[in-house]
Amino acid sequence: MINQTIEAKPDTFYMKEAIRQAKKAYKIKEVPIGCVIVQGDKIIARGYNKRNTKKNTLAHAELLAINKASKAIGDWRLEDCTMYITLEPCQMCAGAIVQSRMKRVVIGSMNPKAGCAGSIINLLEMKEFNHQVELEIGVLEKECTELLQQFFRELREEKKQKKITP
Repeated sequence: MINQTIEAKPDTFYMKEAIRQAKKAYKIKEVPIGCVIVQGDKIIARGYNKRNTKKNTLAHAELLAINKASKAIGDWRLEDCTMYITLEPCQMCAGAIVQSRMKRVVIGSMNPKAGCAGSIINLLEMKEFNHQVELEIGVLEKECTELLQQFFRELREEKKQKKITP
């Protein structure tokens, strides 16, 4: 019998999958934030922002993906999982990530106005909590940032057009 080493796919592969999720949000006019959760080398959950669609504050990509991942593995503890997220998590999502015991989080674009994984505060690596999350930032940052910038540029243009049209 031959022993084969299965090489883990690189972070860029999974971030591209998160970007695919973000594009789903974009298509339904949601802020384009996408997320995938990986266990081993397999995606076990996907999520994208649906806050406006569901009219629910909790419908963030990360929370939707955490919920699916927990169902997929049958446990709330996601200790051996990695989350790939296109935008730095807010305080609510960062708290849920810590609570889920996620092993690692990989972020595309940072969020200087609301980010809680290093921009405003870093809830993921606070030594005061009983769990810290490994953090990697800037994976496919340009692609993630450009998608968000394009979305908000189009949103501003739509608002201008509405003001012009009587």
